[in-house]
Amino acid sequence: MRFTLVPCLAALPLLALASCKPPAADDYVARVGLEDRSGPSAPLQSPDTKDAQWVASREPGRIIYGNPGEPPLLALACVEGAEGAQIAYERIVDADPEAKAILALIGNSHVTRLFVDAEKTGADWRWRGATDAADPALEALTGPRQVEATVPGAGSVVLNPSSLPRELINRCRAQMRDREAAPAPPEALLNEPAEPAPPADPV
Repeated sequence: MRFTLVPCLAALPLLALASCKPPAADDYVARVGLEDRSGPSAPLQSPDTKDAQWVASREPGRIIYGNPGEPPLLALACVEGAEGAQIAYERIVDADPEAKAILALIGNSHVTRLFVDAEKTGADWRWRGATDAADPALEALTGPRQVEATVPGAGSVVLNPSSLPRELINRCRAQMRDREAAPAPPEALLNEPAEPAPPADPV
């Protein structure tokens, strides 16, 4: 699945062309190991996302959110789970090892909560989780208005309106429906005996 990126120059006034920065990209994610900690980390401040935007990742079926020229703050992806298509979500910020938390989404007339676990990525730990693509909790991300995404201790990320989360989620749901609607092989074919071996040549 691929999304068309809006060129940066087209989105800014002419007077700002000289200061145009590339959008957030996976390459910006710093890989700095966490020091050993005996207790929870100090709470993080909420980032300024006034200029942040959703863009397509180089990985098909994945989008990332962040400020131009800075590391991404959040990512969504359509993945194949044990029971079908899922939406994987990631708050890209240092997390305490083995920690568990809730990702709260407030916006588009929805207040929903999704589970997140700290998962090791290289030398770091990141908040990650996944839910069925049909989960109604995802409706908070499909509307046309601003959304606030909060993980306790990791600050709140204000998600500016964009059609990309809705397109990603809808396409992932369509993939799931297509698989469920695919006809099963006829029972006659499943039970068809193997073709008998040809007779041996006479000696």
